[in-house]
Amino acid sequence: MTGRQKFRRYLIWTFWVSLMFTIGYTWYYMERRIPDSFHIVANEQELLNLELPFDVTLQSDSEEVVLGQPSNIPSGEVRLRVEEPLALYANQEGSYRLNLKLFGAIPLKEIRLDVGSSEYAIPCGLPVGIYLKAKGVMVIGTGRIMDSQGQEVEPAYGILQSGDYIEAINGEPLRDKEALISNLNHMSGEEALLRIRREGKQIEVPMRPVRAEDGTYKLGAWVRDDTQGIGTMTYIDANGQFGALGHGISDSDTGSVVEMETGALYETEILGIEKGAAGKPGVMAGVIYYGPGSCLGTVTANRETGIFGTVNEQMRKNLSAQPLEIGHRQDIKKGHAWIRSDVSGELRDYEIEIQRVDYNPVQKNKSMVIRVVDETLLRLTGGIIQGMSGSPIIQDGKLVGAVTHVFIQDSTRGYGIFIENMIEH
Repeated sequence: MTGRQKFRRYLIWTFWVSLMFTIGYTWYYMERRIPDSFHIVANEQELLNLELPFDVTLQSDSEEVVLGQPSNIPSGEVRLRVEEPLALYANQEGSYRLNLKLFGAIPLKEIRLDVGSSEYAIPCGLPVGIYLKAKGVMVIGTGRIMDSQGQEVEPAYGILQSGDYIEAINGEPLRDKEALISNLNHMSGEEALLRIRREGKQIEVPMRPVRAEDGTYKLGAWVRDDTQGIGTMTYIDANGQFGALGHGISDSDTGSVVEMETGALYETEILGIEKGAAGKPGVMAGVIYYGPGSCLGTVTANRETGIFGTVNEQMRKNLSAQPLEIGHRQDIKKGHAWIRSDVSGELRDYEIEIQRVDYNPVQKNKSMVIRVVDETLLRLTGGIIQGMSGSPIIQDGKLVGAVTHVFIQDSTRGYGIFIENMIEH
């Protein structure tokens, strides 16, 4: 083979590798950049800025959805041009499908278009105490114990796992860890049949409790049946339904979102603030007032996108803000915005900058990158601190999201979630 032939083969090989890379990158970019669904309001034109790297074609199969942009392709289709917005209009509520194509022929992605009416909610920003009762007794780890013979043993090792929930023992449901301890001691060392919930599936495992040196019977497992903390209420709708935090409550030891049975909101008082610094997020220190007179509502769901439930009349009386229209992801743009927080003891809005908007994020609660620019808040907290999760984000008079995380190395910056992801939980 001559040198010219080798060079020609190299060029051909390079062409095909480059083509495959381009196709793969195009698919990946479209999958990440363009969301699987959009929400728009009926009888209102919406402008979408997708920031595409090249022209693609969008097709609507429904006469109710009008695609607007100068184009010479057939009715029902529109060519999306780089850095030009797409106008969408629908005059009837419902769910429709749009097809995205490369070069007008190669299918790239199917997009669901949900058309509804305008929604409103009150942006809160108020701190609340949160209590969750786990559904079963959560195993957070196994460990060694000293038995009555003075030997170290670990009976749960290889049987129980972190994140397991013990639902019953010998067929008797367990409500809390005290019931587990009581049942083990009444059995006096007999083999126990535990019903375990692991990753959503129920299994039964036999275990023989060990008599410890203090005379009690143990499994050699660390367990927990509840969790509590302080967070921020994001919104309350006209029906008294609330959303808070913008992320789920996870167990501090296992990192898993707590599978809850019941939950409640309580009054809380912020006693102090530890400012954030590089490598060390700040925190709000406070006290939660438990009791019937301090209850503000019930928690019915703990999801990846926040905690949800219903507030009571006492919580409603604490609200003075007016409802705002819910903004969808296409309404959000880089630049000036506000977060609402009671972190100073006075409910007020603080200026932020939205630095990035990810229409189709890997994690829903990391849809936006925000930076605190308000000098008052920076002096008070150093930026975003623990306990501010759930603080509503407001832009152009619409409720568009909530604060969810702080950057460990830069407390002035953090993540936010689209409010529509919280509302559709």
